[in-house]
Amino acid sequence: MTHPIAPHAARRPPVLEQTWAELLPELSRPASPVRTPDPRLIALNEEIAGELGLEPGWLRSDDGARFLTGESRADGTAPVAQVYAGHQWGEFRPILGDGRAALLGERRDRRGRLRDLHLKGIGPTSMSRVDGFATVGPMLREYLMGDAMHALGVPATRALAVVSTGAPRERDGQVLPGAVLARTAASHVRFGSFEYAGTHEDPGLLRRLADHVIARHYPQAARAEHPYRALLAEIVEAAAALTADWMRIGFVHGVLSTDNVLVSAETIDYGPCAFLDAYEPGARFSSIDEFGRYAYDRQPAIMRWNLERLAEAMAPLLDDDVATAERTAADITASFEDRYRAHRSLAFGRKLGVGQNVEQAEIEAVADAALGMLTEHAVDFTGFWRDLAAAAAGDERPVRSRFLGPVPELDAWLHRWRALGPDDELIRRANPVYIARNHILDEALAAAVDGDIAPFTQLLGLLRTPFIERAGDQHRRYTRPAPDGAPRHLTYCGT
Repeated sequence: MTHPIAPHAARRPPVLEQTWAELLPELSRPASPVRTPDPRLIALNEEIAGELGLEPGWLRSDDGARFLTGESRADGTAPVAQVYAGHQWGEFRPILGDGRAALLGERRDRRGRLRDLHLKGIGPTSMSRVDGFATVGPMLREYLMGDAMHALGVPATRALAVVSTGAPRERDGQVLPGAVLARTAASHVRFGSFEYAGTHEDPGLLRRLADHVIARHYPQAARAEHPYRALLAEIVEAAAALTADWMRIGFVHGVLSTDNVLVSAETIDYGPCAFLDAYEPGARFSSIDEFGRYAYDRQPAIMRWNLERLAEAMAPLLDDDVATAERTAADITASFEDRYRAHRSLAFGRKLGVGQNVEQAEIEAVADAALGMLTEHAVDFTGFWRDLAAAAAGDERPVRSRFLGPVPELDAWLHRWRALGPDDELIRRANPVYIARNHILDEALAAAVDGDIAPFTQLLGLLRTPFIERAGDQHRRYTRPAPDGAPRHLTYCGT
């Protein structure tokens, strides 16, 4: 399961910048990663290591492993737990923050972009609500999901490594191997970061936070007549595009609270997430989402609701007059609907294999009619869209085989769709063969926890190139939904 520690010439841990901690100390608290008894590298993302100028050979050494758990650091590097607030399940929590994680620092990638290096599972912080540790299965899950989302063209935080700690942890009556995840992101500034700053009635703090986000993510806003209004509009646009991405791949985030949404519009936190098998608009998988607040079809509405909370926090920056600031905030967030609709239409146009010469209204009508059929007949979401490539090339058998018996509405739908002139190659580029099927991912993680990393490695390889179909029976199982009669998939927060 683990990689043996590689002998390597002694070297110092890489120097990291401390931008967040220096610019926004009010949103930072000191954190001390717990020393691990026997750190062992389980998974290393050499692509990410290369982008950050980190040597894979050294990361596999004993010193490298302890760097990845936050124990071995360059002089001047001081991990901090980030402080934020958030609305969870619609209720405002004035302080949440990193309860088992720390920002180790920032490092520039090969293109000069500043990237966070963030550790998860390091032990308790001053904001911990549980013991602060993590285990191998959930950390490998986040590693895999980040790479899978990236390969599907969805902005996402991505893991650099997973390290087992040698310290077992008890979870729900089981003793499981402990782990630390090292992940990267454009930043970890959350909607809840602004909510926290906004509650302190310190315009200077709110302004410094906004200036930091502009400089790091949306520099074009600095040139606008009203930079903070432009910043909010940029975040609305990015959030609309991200939400459309989730909907086009059948992804259910699962816990879309304001502390789990980044202003950079990268997907974060993969504990309760899941992918659709049979299309079900109201699908929810979280064990505690009793009323479907974060269900698949509610994600656009929830994202807008979250943006409204962000806008309320930012309102003092939008205008000196309170009433004008509130109206401006509401107007900017209201633009989410049209922005999301445009991104969704473009995404589903590609899934249908049609170009931008087709009217948006027609794309929406054809896509919605398809989704109606998938709902009525419980058809696999991912498989249906991929099968349209064969249908566009003249072979309708794969897509028809997903429906039981003759389906007159499918005949009519295919006729209407073919009239749009679909391109089979565009369909193949837009619709994956492989997604992280929930039952297969669970199998792979269970095997990894038991010491067999091979199923995880094979699944990860497929998900890194999800649009390329592999020949052979051994790969077909990865394209199939859970077997009939299988228990409904459940996911859990706090993983």
